Amino acid sequence: MKTQVIVLNGGSSAGKSSIARCLQRVLPDPWLTFGVDTLIEAMPASMSESDTGIDFAPDGEVVVGPEFRALEAAWTEGIAAMVRAGAAVIVDEVFLGGPASQQRWQKALGGLRVLWVGVRCDSAVATAREAARGDRVPGMATLQADVVHQGVTYDLEVDTTRSGAMECARIIAAHTK
Repeated sequence: MKTQVIVLNGGSSAGKSSIARCLQRVLPDPWLTFGVDTLIEAMPASMSESDTGIDFAPDGEVVVGPEFRALEAAWTEGIAAMVRAGAAVIVDEVFLGGPASQQRWQKALGGLRVLWVGVRCDSAVATAREAARGDRVPGMATLQADVVHQGVTYDLEVDTTRSGAMECARIIAAHTK
């Protein structure tokens, strides 16, 4: 059975979105890309104004509440439904909850062929990218660089510290079947 889902997990500014776009160029079939940022952008502003939604602290910490988790669960199941309907999907994720985050995806994607990819990047490099982007709370890259990988199991890992997005995409593409 062919790979149906590629899950890219890594900290903020690690290069996941760039890799996802490159994967769309190098993979032979059309692939859709969805990221946790897609989910957050789709949420009403009130979700960031409540303890039950999502909060981006001044130091870069991200805290999520039960309303966020409920919408996230619906979104995850929706992504899985698209794959079951025939779409190939690349998921650009940040497993803030480590293995619990991966388990939520494993449950939703049960029975599907998934390639789990860790996207690593040196904290200093990710922090420099974060500053250059200007659209992230300073500190997110440093806080997330290692914690998102703790306890998570991968089929493959890539490191964007010294490798470009296209090089990483080609490595990942070679592992799809």
